[in-house]
Amino acid sequence: MMDIRVGDITCLDVDVIVNAANESLLGGGGVDGAIHRAAGPELLACTRKLGGCPVGAARLTPGFNLKARYIIHTVGPVWSGGNHGEADLLQSCYESAFRVAGQLQTVSDIAFPAISTGVYRYPKEEAAEIALSVMREFEGRFDITVCCFSESDAAIYHSIRGHHQSGF
Repeated sequence: MMDIRVGDITCLDVDVIVNAANESLLGGGGVDGAIHRAAGPELLACTRKLGGCPVGAARLTPGFNLKARYIIHTVGPVWSGGNHGEADLLQSCYESAFRVAGQLQTVSDIAFPAISTGVYRYPKEEAAEIALSVMREFEGRFDITVCCFSESDAAIYHSIRGHHQSGF
């Protein structure tokens, strides 16, 4: 099952939420800052011990004060015009997050934000295409939620998903 919704990812009652983190894993703006604030200071103490995360990779922490039991932190690429491997790196973010989730025996549902589409300026339509193509591969193993920041972002995901379901 896949659900596309508008909301606050920090409030979702799922096994895992994915954090669109920066390489330091020490918090930042957007989704990353919201997750750090909602999870509490224990998250920062935990991520300090991880020593960062390269672009395209993923790291696991507990959810601390969140409803989610776990947070998978992944670092998306900064958009630089599309000719610097951004698509492969963004795809790797989603694949890495699913790989980490797959190692957790009791995880059945996972929620993703729109990775790299905020301050990293990845074009939203292209990012949604990549996200949904990877999510389709894992849809049978996990219940997947795409948690969008706005109705317009959700509409992009719905449109792309609808085109793929109808064969376009």
